Amino acid sequence: MEDNNFPTIIGSDAKFKGELSFEKGVKILGGFEGRISTKGQLVVASEGSIQADIEAGTITVEGEINGNVAASELIELKNTARLQGDIRCERLIVVDGASFVGHCNVGSAAAGKGSSFKPEPTPVVKPTGPRPVSSSPAPTQQPSPTGTPIPVERKKLDL
Repeated sequence: MEDNNFPTIIGSDAKFKGELSFEKGVKILGGFEGRISTKGQLVVASEGSIQADIEAGTITVEGEINGNVAASELIELKNTARLQGDIRCERLIVVDGASFVGHCNVGSAAAGKGSSFKPEPTPVVKPTGPRPVSSSPAPTQQPSPTGTPIPVERKKLDL
């Protein structure tokens, strides 16, 4: 959706705390802390930062969310998205590059079709930073039957 399709845009220099509810669509470029509830569309722009439990029709994440997220329709995590919390939705799209830490329930039953639809609040722990990833394990030493370490060398096999 283009910016002119959103009745409400929270600018990049704005920060809000509390409860936000709306009918149509909101695009958040700034910060928000609290709770968001809508039947419409929520877009968190790449510079947006949300610490809230969210209940919406559709949610598109390009920025950061810390909190549980529930959508009656679709949640889309773009390549710049960082989401920490649990997800419940009918459909989920995760683009390569997106970061998601939490539990995920997808499908009609998970989205709460035909029942009261609310995200379950749970505490969210802030990430401590990226973990280094190594493509090959470091050489280790194995103990010998006599108890002295034996060096082990790992080699890549061409098959």
